Amino acid sequence: MSDRFKENFLFGSASAAYQVEGAYQEDGKGISIWDNWVKIDGKTFRGTNGEVAADHYHRFKEDVMLMKEMGLKAYRFSVSWTRILPDGKGGIEKKGLDFYEELIDELIRNDIEPVLTIYHWDLPQKLQDEYEGWESRQIIDDFAAYAKVLFEAFSGKVKYWIINNEPNIFTQLGYLMELHPPGKKDMATYLKTYHHTALAHAKVVKIFKEGGYSGFIGSSIAYTPGYSASDSEEDKEALRRYYETVNWWIMDIYYKGEYPKWGFKEFTRRGIAPEVTEEDMVLLKEAASLADFIGINYYQSATLANNPVDGVSLGEFNVTGEKGNFKESGVPGLYRQVYNPNLEYTDWDWAIDPDGLRHALVEITERYHKPILISENGIGAFDEIEDEKIHDDYRIEYIRSHIRACHDAIEEGVDLWGYCTWSFTDLLSWLNGYQKRYGFVFIDFEKNDLPRIKKDSFEFYKEVIRTRGQNCMNEENL
Repeated sequence: MSDRFKENFLFGSASAAYQVEGAYQEDGKGISIWDNWVKIDGKTFRGTNGEVAADHYHRFKEDVMLMKEMGLKAYRFSVSWTRILPDGKGGIEKKGLDFYEELIDELIRNDIEPVLTIYHWDLPQKLQDEYEGWESRQIIDDFAAYAKVLFEAFSGKVKYWIINNEPNIFTQLGYLMELHPPGKKDMATYLKTYHHTALAHAKVVKIFKEGGYSGFIGSSIAYTPGYSASDSEEDKEALRRYYETVNWWIMDIYYKGEYPKWGFKEFTRRGIAPEVTEEDMVLLKEAASLADFIGINYYQSATLANNPVDGVSLGEFNVTGEKGNFKESGVPGLYRQVYNPNLEYTDWDWAIDPDGLRHALVEITERYHKPILISENGIGAFDEIEDEKIHDDYRIEYIRSHIRACHDAIEEGVDLWGYCTWSFTDLLSWLNGYQKRYGFVFIDFEKNDLPRIKKDSFEFYKEVIRTRGQNCMNEENL
């Protein structure tokens, strides 16, 4: 097999509206749950927020020029729901549509494929206030109506559509761990809201296909493959339970149209399984067959061990960047995530495991038999300026090793359409503020003019794109 990726492979990069755009109250934009959440003391690192962020709303042409200089093949961005429908439904704000049309046109003019994410966590506050957002089935129709507005506006220009971004993460952090809005802690509510995201996804897939819109559609799941901590039967059973209640749970309902049997039986036994109607099953099954691809966001793997019924629960995240604060977490009676001494970890205690990406791509292909688009992969780090330069060798090595893993997965039969890094420019990292940097382009958030500075990784990824990944395969680069 060639050491180059196919010519139409989408080497891209990604962002999300709230994390990069700023201009949070301009041109008729409504208020989202994140606009309010960040104003609550203690919810984000040092009270950081996205009111200005990277100011991409005003500077997108400058940012696209940098993308063009790099040779980027795809740019994945999300639409802010409240820029389009300030109240979440009803009247459309034309200025919001105009902004995204200008962004899309600018990308196309520069030979960059727009990859549009419909929802990346910024729910309209009005819908949260009216019926508690994702806790109500009413969200399904409102979400579908919003998606249809985007299809009507951009389907002739946008080829790749991602419906939901990491629905497993925003429901877990928002409804089980109290870390994201609306800040609740209830396993049954987490499972219910996740089910509603799957129904919203399914309805939007059906609208897209029945409407005859051109392009490809799917959703992106944050996927964390697992290993057994040992060869003991107890740890192997914990791994199986992890897949039944986490990985296959979150993936099957989107891409098989049903939940894994053991997992659903276990959650039913605990009295927390979501309500699944016959109408749900018909819709979910139909959408599972119609979805064109699976989006995957991959950052790390998990190592699983036995967790007794009185064992550890889901714990806190490291949001400070003080390495060495890894804490075991899990679900009592199901599994426990433990430290893996065979892997390196980031400053935020995320396991660095490029072979985990290969492993994930292969097992997803074997189970769902659909093409895959990696919509996020990257490393958050402390980047420092030295003589107006940022030497981020750790990011170069991270990306190089994960691109090699993609190549290995393709050799094993994975139909991989593209690889998008997180992120293109530095941006707001939700709970972690602006200190946790992912981008190829450094932004000095301490300065009012937010200067853009290309990191060493910018030139590296430019060469990745130019050589179609060949520079990651040569032995001298290892």
